[in-house]
Amino acid sequence: MEPQNLTSRVREFVLVGLTQSLALQRFLFLVFFIVYMMTWLGNLTIITTVITDRRLHTPMYFLLGNLAFIDLSESSVTVPKMLWDLLSKQKTIMFGGCMAQMFFFHFTGGAVVFFLMVMALDRYVAIHKPLHYLSIMNRGVCIGLVAGAWLGGFVHSIVQVTLTIQLPFCGPNTLDNFYCDVPQVIKLACTDTYMVELLMVSNSGLLTIIIFIILIVSYTVILVKIRTHVPKGKHKALSTCGAQVVVVSIHFMPCIFIYARPFRKFSMDKAVAALYTVITPMLNPMIYTLRNTEMKNAIKRLMRRGEHRCL
Repeated sequence: MEPQNLTSRVREFVLVGLTQSLALQRFLFLVFFIVYMMTWLGNLTIITTVITDRRLHTPMYFLLGNLAFIDLSESSVTVPKMLWDLLSKQKTIMFGGCMAQMFFFHFTGGAVVFFLMVMALDRYVAIHKPLHYLSIMNRGVCIGLVAGAWLGGFVHSIVQVTLTIQLPFCGPNTLDNFYCDVPQVIKLACTDTYMVELLMVSNSGLLTIIIFIILIVSYTVILVKIRTHVPKGKHKALSTCGAQVVVVSIHFMPCIFIYARPFRKFSMDKAVAALYTVITPMLNPMIYTLRNTEMKNAIKRLMRRGEHRCL
């Protein structure tokens, strides 16, 4: 039988969700709704502050504003559907909708991974070439690096979805997750998926581990340089790089746990997925604003301007 005919048999997937307890579902809805609102508030505040405050019109804050936009995009791919399902009896998603969710999830997730490499490059140039920093990281270069990160995310995602969508789905349609993702979806295919899983692990897991190691080594070199060769502004530089190391860690560790292994079910899978898709996008603005005096002062100026307009 042709794969296309097999694929057409499954028209929707049933999502198991986070829990079967109705009481816990209501509680999780409240918690995740608050987290999602905080994600929007925090990231929109960063984006608005970077756009409106001339003092923040520098390469680092241009990249930070773009990271905030990616975080909003990434969380909005999965969280609204998850919140809806926590209040619904029928937790289903159409086949096409599932493929679309997978595409945009890996598109934004891949863009974040490449974007964090761009931010590490920015700090490397700022520390090692301080006198030429603004000429090297000019607006054209920054825009090109941001576009490259989105392009990298697109290529990564299109590979994932192309490998998945060509598989035949002819029987089981229950996904043990709260959103559509590659590890759960390909397990429902009516064929042997061993080679596809190897390709997925290499495209997601192995690539993530390599980039994570490169970033940690890069930030180690940068931090050593700051401690030994930067006499002025050492605390600010250490604080900025420290915040970026924390952001890199909370992004990459869940990804490595989920994708850098054969697609077997573990009891922690859903908790780690919730951390990555719901909590992490909220933490980024908190980490940057709490550890960055310049950003905190800019947000205070934005709030004062808002108060004056209201009076």
